[in-house]
Amino acid sequence: MDWKIELIFVPVTDVDRAKAFYVDQVGFHADFDTRVNDELRFVQLTPPGSACSIAFGTGLGVTMAPGEQNSIQVVIPDADEARRHLLDNGVAASEVEELAWGRFVSFPDPDGNTWTLQELPQRD
Repeated sequence: MDWKIELIFVPVTDVDRAKAFYVDQVGFHADFDTRVNDELRFVQLTPPGSACSIAFGTGLGVTMAPGEQNSIQVVIPDADEARRHLLDNGVAASEVEELAWGRFVSFPDPDGNTWTLQELPQRD
């Protein structure tokens, strides 16, 4: 039996600001933006090449406060290129950190939710 993680909720304070950040600056694809009523809105975005999406909105029952999500890690092919893309699009990205288990870049979203990008090490 396969278990596939397909959706991770990210707590945000301003849905439109978060959507613009992730789509226009980071480069995620906008899959859905549905307003069911005045209390319920669901936005789903997917990083390029990913089988797992993120979601946020209003009325979704997410109990984590904006800025508390700091455990999402994304594998990317090139840490330098990813950092350059982020910086070119106005995203505050860390320097590339070189460790034995990969090369890492991190960045915060407008609410302070932190993302980590990992370039995997070469394996023989």
